[in-house]
Amino acid sequence: MSKDTEVDMKDVELNDMDQEKQPMTGGAANGDAGSPTCTEKNGSVKVKIPEETETKFTGLSKEELLRVAGTPGWVRTRWALLILFWLGWLGMLAGAVAIIVQAPRCKEIPAMNWWNYGPLYQIGNVQAFSESQNLKGVEDKIDHLSQLRVKGLVIGPIHVAPLDNLVSLNFEEISSDAGNLEQFKGLITAAHKKSINVILDLTPYYLGSGPWFTNVSVTNVAERLKSALVFWLNQGVDGIQLSGVERVASVVPSLWADIRAIVQNGTEGKRRILIGVTEKTSAVGVSELLNSTGVDLLLSGALRSKSMTATDRAQTVQQLLSSHNQTQLAWNIGDRTEGHLATLVGPDMVNFNQMLLLTLPGTPVFNYGDEIALADVDTKSPTMLWDPLEDETNGTAKEEKEQRLSCRSFFKTLSELRGKERSLQHGDYIPLFNSTSALAYLRQWDQSGRYVAAFNWGSDAVTLQLSHPDLPARAVVQMSTDKVNLVPDSTVALSELELGPGQAVLLQFPYIA
Repeated sequence: MSKDTEVDMKDVELNDMDQEKQPMTGGAANGDAGSPTCTEKNGSVKVKIPEETETKFTGLSKEELLRVAGTPGWVRTRWALLILFWLGWLGMLAGAVAIIVQAPRCKEIPAMNWWNYGPLYQIGNVQAFSESQNLKGVEDKIDHLSQLRVKGLVIGPIHVAPLDNLVSLNFEEISSDAGNLEQFKGLITAAHKKSINVILDLTPYYLGSGPWFTNVSVTNVAERLKSALVFWLNQGVDGIQLSGVERVASVVPSLWADIRAIVQNGTEGKRRILIGVTEKTSAVGVSELLNSTGVDLLLSGALRSKSMTATDRAQTVQQLLSSHNQTQLAWNIGDRTEGHLATLVGPDMVNFNQMLLLTLPGTPVFNYGDEIALADVDTKSPTMLWDPLEDETNGTAKEEKEQRLSCRSFFKTLSELRGKERSLQHGDYIPLFNSTSALAYLRQWDQSGRYVAAFNWGSDAVTLQLSHPDLPARAVVQMSTDKVNLVPDSTVALSELELGPGQAVLLQFPYIA
């Protein structure tokens, strides 16, 4: 065996040995590898692995890119993509235009004033309204009015007007029974913070039978009223209410024109309102007075008579709407001199009439306490009932409290609906049915949800067969005075709408293109 072969064999044997028993090569390096004194030590074999060289991609140079981009294939591809992009963009534009053209156009909202957006609330007797029995007490109840979604508060009259004493009449002084000027200004500030406007009733002789004393005194009183209007408007009131407007407008038309101008034209931005009050009850008389006086709203007895049939009411509404825009119409039953709703229509019909006033086309006006069915007892200014937070222990008192709260909840829900639904705010009024005992009408506006209001004044149940091109087969019960047969959120057939005695219902259905 050659020497080289022996070396190879030794290398193989060395590699095959257990790593821990391989001899260290340190001694061999010193020339004594064969020495018997050589010791074995643990060690490792170092192997050098050559490093891999990385290939770095630097991309195409500018000259190479230009050469490739200029080839016929890439030129055609770029043009094709550009054409596809613009065709797609033009297609989307054409589609959007088609959608806009074919979509139904929104109807323009009619011109409206702040008093057209919700109910007005009258407090004729400040002492009867709050526990404090003054204007500060009214201020303390502003949150209550805000919860009812009231848009305007008609306060007073509160000025000094002694009985049968024209000389002592003072429009600019607040009666000590009602409070003082600082309290009144505080009330205005608090009301405005809740977006409630304040209207001051300045009826001259509110404690007597004739609101303007006598015909002889009308000129004198109207002249004194003019300066008082400037005073109160400067205090921040948002409008004026006057009873007996037909008398002053006919006796002293020039002074009445001055009164109108002071109230209606003396402000920038938000309009101030002039409300008239009349004893007239016929639609013709109310319409003529609206035209002759030029008031913004006119409170009357047009819906007050107990002898009116449903047909009479339907005709009254239709006649007034035929000659006036609904923004000029006001609907009320009770007021400061006539009394409260519960007394005039009966406690069981309060919710019924709340629904009527809040769904007719025009501004609904309520007397204080009408939201809880407050009734007149020996006076047209009964004490307002404020229910404590704690439960009553007496069974009868507890039941009465629950009835008041239920009535108030019904009013609040209706008022909220009236304030947010365009069909109820300013929608078209379409008669659907009327007879001596029943009335139904449709309120609709453009693409908003539509409402059907139906009423039965009679003592017998009725079935209304409602039909109109804009009506669907069925509608959803929104609100009802009948919680048994007409349950809210249930659906009813409009061709067979059943109403019990003294029942009213408000139905809703969506707009369908």
